Amino acid sequence: MMTPRGDRPLEPMNQGTHPEELPAEVLDDVASVVGAEVTLLSRLPGGFDVGAMRVQLAGRANAVLKAWPRARPNQLDESLRAQRVVEHMRRRGYPTPAWLGVGATATHVWHLIDFVDAAPAPELTPSLVEQLMEINELQAGQASEPYDHWSYAWRLATGQESGQDLAPSLSRAVAGLSGYSSVVSALVERLRLVCADVPPPREAPDMVHADFKPDNVLVRDGAVVAVVDIGNAGSGTRATDLTTLQWHTFQDPLDGVRRRLWTRILDLVGWEGAAVLAATQILTQLEWPIRHGHHDVVPGVVERGHRALDELNALH
Repeated sequence: MMTPRGDRPLEPMNQGTHPEELPAEVLDDVASVVGAEVTLLSRLPGGFDVGAMRVQLAGRANAVLKAWPRARPNQLDESLRAQRVVEHMRRRGYPTPAWLGVGATATHVWHLIDFVDAAPAPELTPSLVEQLMEINELQAGQASEPYDHWSYAWRLATGQESGQDLAPSLSRAVAGLSGYSSVVSALVERLRLVCADVPPPREAPDMVHADFKPDNVLVRDGAVVAVVDIGNAGSGTRATDLTTLQWHTFQDPLDGVRRRLWTRILDLVGWEGAAVLAATQILTQLEWPIRHGHHDVVPGVVERGHRALDELNALH
């Protein structure tokens, strides 16, 4: 949820870098880092910023390669941070694929991970939500990188200017949401009022995935086998990821597990903390379709945002 890339269910599948568009020097760099020739096999479904490509490593198993055009000076450092989080969490039994290598050329930053033979969850079920809540508990007390999504959520929800800004462009876009329409403005004002007097969080003890949604959950025979797309992971409260998961439960037959999610979030961060996390989720869900011109989606986001706040108020 607290991610500069946001939660983006709106883009069509298979957008991004096509295998044939990947510069040869990227494959050469991957080969030099992992010590094996790399052959592109196929495009994998999903991926909004970048294409995920299944590749063959000579003499070894298949892997998944993602490569982004260089856009920020610290981009490689961000990938190295994510790799450290993955290594730390895998030692604690967290089901995320191993990262086999990270690198950069003059034009791209890339990472290579183990291939998992499973499909993204087509939809959430009560069983999958229960499994993900158990996986989320593995994140407790496992903050290992000073990349604080908890403080950033508070900053985004309250409009405060203090603290580390993980995504300045997203913060600016959220600050301008009220100018979109009177309906959006009314929701933003409601969110600001709810969060106005909430103090900043005091600690960030947990590992935070930061994009904990069905697209990033790989399932086989009804069981969660991997949680992927961990590139924006950092520290904070694991309730962040439960709040993202909860956004996808506003339909039958998930009302029961959504109530369980609310209860767990309140247990972890209290009502004010839950308000901050819910507000941040709603604001980022609004920002994405507005920025990309998906105007037909906005009314549904507004409706769900008010419903989430109504449910939270009922638990006050």
